[in-house]
Amino acid sequence: MRASTITLGLASLLFTGAFDLSLAQSVQPVPWNPCAQIRATCARAGFVPNGYKMGVGIAVDCVQPIMVGTPQREQATKPLPPLDPQVVAACKARNPKFGLDRGQSIFALRIR
Repeated sequence: MRASTITLGLASLLFTGAFDLSLAQSVQPVPWNPCAQIRATCARAGFVPNGYKMGVGIAVDCVQPIMVGTPQREQATKPLPPLDPQVVAACKARNPKFGLDRGQSIFALRIR
């Protein structure tokens, strides 16, 4: 009994146009999170979580220098990946503390 109810329900959806492709095509994709794009770019460039001891830390050696606009630390072994400055600005607008340690850059703590 239940199988016939499900089958009839699916058939009625097909006939009513619930699966009309023109409706699916009008849906706009969700804009990509710019902060996630920065993190993904760093990961594709070979930076990894907890890789700071090897000079490939995703936060210390890639995200923080990009977000703060400073050079990498001396221990970094990979260069920063190329990234559109508009993505960085969009990330700062969306999450001003992204990539910062407790609201401050680790570089700012060293400068004092």
